[in-house]
Amino acid sequence: MTEQIFDLIITGGLVIDGTGLPRRRVDIGVKDGRVAAFGHLKGAASRRQIDASGMIVAPGIVDPHTHYDPQITFDPYATMSCFHGVTTVLAGNCGFSAAPVRSGDREFLTDIFASVEDMNPIALSGVPWDNFETFPEYLASLEGNLGVNFACYVGHSNVRRWVMGEGAYDRDATVEEVAAMQAVVDEAIKAGAAGLSSSAAPTHLDIKGRPVPSRRASREELLALCAVAGKARPGTICYLPASAIGGMTQEDYDLLLEMGAASGLPIIIQGIGGRSKVDVPTAGWEAASRFLDEATARGTPVYSLLMSRPFDRTVEIGPNNVHYKACFAFNELLNLPEDERRAALHDTLWRDRVRHAVENCNRDPAKGTTLPAPQWRDVYVVQVAEERNRSVERKSIAALAEEWRVAPMDAMLDLALDEDLRTSFRWRTESPEWAAAVDVAQGHPNMIVGVSDGGAHLHKDDGADWSSYFLRSWVLDRRRWTLEEGIRQITQVPACMLGFADRGTLRVGGWADIMIFDPETIGPWRKEFIHDLPGGIGRWKALGTGIKATIVNGEPIVLNGELTGAMPGHVVAPGAALDPA
Repeated sequence: MTEQIFDLIITGGLVIDGTGLPRRRVDIGVKDGRVAAFGHLKGAASRRQIDASGMIVAPGIVDPHTHYDPQITFDPYATMSCFHGVTTVLAGNCGFSAAPVRSGDREFLTDIFASVEDMNPIALSGVPWDNFETFPEYLASLEGNLGVNFACYVGHSNVRRWVMGEGAYDRDATVEEVAAMQAVVDEAIKAGAAGLSSSAAPTHLDIKGRPVPSRRASREELLALCAVAGKARPGTICYLPASAIGGMTQEDYDLLLEMGAASGLPIIIQGIGGRSKVDVPTAGWEAASRFLDEATARGTPVYSLLMSRPFDRTVEIGPNNVHYKACFAFNELLNLPEDERRAALHDTLWRDRVRHAVENCNRDPAKGTTLPAPQWRDVYVVQVAEERNRSVERKSIAALAEEWRVAPMDAMLDLALDEDLRTSFRWRTESPEWAAAVDVAQGHPNMIVGVSDGGAHLHKDDGADWSSYFLRSWVLDRRRWTLEEGIRQITQVPACMLGFADRGTLRVGGWADIMIFDPETIGPWRKEFIHDLPGGIGRWKALGTGIKATIVNGEPIVLNGELTGAMPGHVVAPGAALDPA
């Protein structure tokens, strides 16, 4: 019998297969994109070898919440996620996706991406829109042009706009229009969509200030689309309830159960138990966990994504500060021309307006976004420009305000003005209370660890390092999980929930999606602001340490911190039978 020649052998590592079973000191042989053998393969023939001595060899990470659907068309590696061991990304979340979109109707979609996900319109011009209109055409345009594996929801706002045009923003759909929408969803699911995404969030407005189309949909329309999405198919429904922004209501809890019953699919939401979708479960966790348990008992499981990595974002007194959009007067001031902004900061009437706005942020969706502003206890003075102010570094604005006996808004602005707006502030949510809440919540089986939001908000932050943070902080340092179980939480668990049956574990015959990392050094490192998007647009890039290789379908796409140029990625759909053979 002819000796097998492997395409790749990974030697010397400790293999953790993603199932939660104990690690093994074993080599892995890869052939034709799949795991072909586990064993001691010293001396076996191979075209390539990677020495993983002292390292962990694990399944590639599955990221269940990204917005890479525009970016993937010109960045096939979904950077920076691939540098943190991610091999499969799911995009099209929050009710909008890169397709379907008519050729003469792209402005509506770029208006949404620009406003809701902070994508620069100039960067979006890099999307090859002429390559597709329908959802099947979009997926087809990606085949053979992917570094990572890519899956995508079909967005409710896209579907509504495709069928109703401008009417999508301001009226109910007719029976005939709902049927037409069902046909569009059916076509997308058959082509390989991961499911349906939708949003009722009051923070979701396009660049013209209009609620995104999915927010105008009736309950009946949403349930009808859920039903067709789950018709004898695997997959999930991604939904952002209106009350996820300010605390879940019973009405929305009931709607989630109806959606699960109509579709037969798992429902994935954000922000359950918290004050907002960017908050961790706090006072509402007891009710939230009861609901999750009830939904599971009824056979209509609901999952909530959990941000296990704290925010760490710049806060400046200028137009790049987008954290206060719901504090209308402050947001207006931030976007004034520089000379007018400086004058306004010295003006008593402006100060009064800004202080009132920040202390009374908008809570009425009819008036605009209700995006929660950073809490003053979480905004810190990072670096001062004047030596005389050195004592206030590392203090929170709340502490500074108490010390100076002024309102927090005035404390920040007074310091900034004293230093000619050169003071550095940051929004950091990590605290003992934050850690305690995340510790409890991530132990619930219906809470899914990890929200990168990849491809979105890149001028504020890059959350691609969430997986490195989770492994470093929660698994290896805090020991909240064993290494085996921690890896399972970010590989097999999301893959199974999403219906990606042939991803998330390492087994003979399965696709060879693999990350190799050093458990001594794995972790987030630093952020760089780089102008590498189309049109020279800048973004934050999250750099990490400890990842030796990211391997997709048997081919390394990242090796020793560098892209290899390989393009082995697949379009991934729920159901193993839909994977490329």
